[in-house]
Amino acid sequence: MENVSIGESPSRPARSMADVLAIAWAALLTLVGLALVVFGAVRLVAGLAGEALLSDWLPPLLAIAAGGAILARYARVWVGVLGRREYTLARDTMRTDVVQAILLAILAVVLFPLLWILSMSLDPRSFSRPTGLTIIPPGATLDAYISVITRPSPNPVSFPRLLANSLLVAGGTAALAVVVGTSAAYAFSRLVFPGRRLGMLGFVLVLMIPPGGTLAPLFVLLNALRLRTTLVGLAIAYASSALPFAIWNMKGFIDSLPYDLEEAAQVDGCTRSQAFRRVILPLATPGMAVTALMGFLTGWSEFILAWTFLSDPQTFTLPMVLRGMVGQYASGTPWSQFAALSIMMSLPAVILFFLLQRYLVAGLAAGGVKG
Repeated sequence: MENVSIGESPSRPARSMADVLAIAWAALLTLVGLALVVFGAVRLVAGLAGEALLSDWLPPLLAIAAGGAILARYARVWVGVLGRREYTLARDTMRTDVVQAILLAILAVVLFPLLWILSMSLDPRSFSRPTGLTIIPPGATLDAYISVITRPSPNPVSFPRLLANSLLVAGGTAALAVVVGTSAAYAFSRLVFPGRRLGMLGFVLVLMIPPGGTLAPLFVLLNALRLRTTLVGLAIAYASSALPFAIWNMKGFIDSLPYDLEEAAQVDGCTRSQAFRRVILPLATPGMAVTALMGFLTGWSEFILAWTFLSDPQTFTLPMVLRGMVGQYASGTPWSQFAALSIMMSLPAVILFFLLQRYLVAGLAAGGVKG
């Protein structure tokens, strides 16, 4: 047992570099929180003294709320450090905040264009080109959305008609991609026939062709079938460009499904087609969901083929109207209506994604065969 002389106090353990960084981080964030609260309070008082709009009140209120949240979070850290000499909470808080700051920065970069378009759709001012960003523009209204719904284009066609046309084309493209793509992928995955590898190579070559590269042959083919100016013909044209991806995607998914399941179904009396319908299709639901989503997006957002094939305004789609809003110069484009229609066009795709989200996780067949 060591002897400690009278009047000599045991030395305190030296603080590690992580503890020093945690304390410095806590001090920095505390100063940031105080600065945000002071800045927001000053701006809010100045706004209350004058005639400030709602758009002028929002930044100081957000600054006060953010500063208060930061101060409340780091008050616990300072209580633990100064009161109980506990540095674990400070280190954990610093790690969490650094990760959250990086993720928030990535989120801000991703959401910035969407926020810009949303702000532009609410802006009632007539500007020649969008150059600045105001989260809530002065005099924000929904007039752009009302204008798009009531009169989307100079042509005599209503917004519900345009929406129905787009949904019909996109839905038909997705249905054709799923039905034809899944059937063809099953054949390439399970059957052995001449030209099997050459056919898959051909799909790869088709994927390399630009979207506009097949415009001329599709124009001639659909014109010969008298389908060029119809929505059905347009859906077939879109499906032809979506099928290579659909077949490749579904073939890879079906390859991962164990063949023992089909053999067991055939032993129980199922034919190959019955085993395909009752065994493969339920397990291939995640792959079909991805194929349907990509097919829908192909038919929903593409406008080059529609702009070339369709001539009757009653068969026009929403991407054609959006493209028609773009003038020869930037000053000739109604930017508020353009942004409003862009926001409204994105909603069906977002809704479909959330509806298919539960099926977009592969691996339902994992553990189907044991041993």
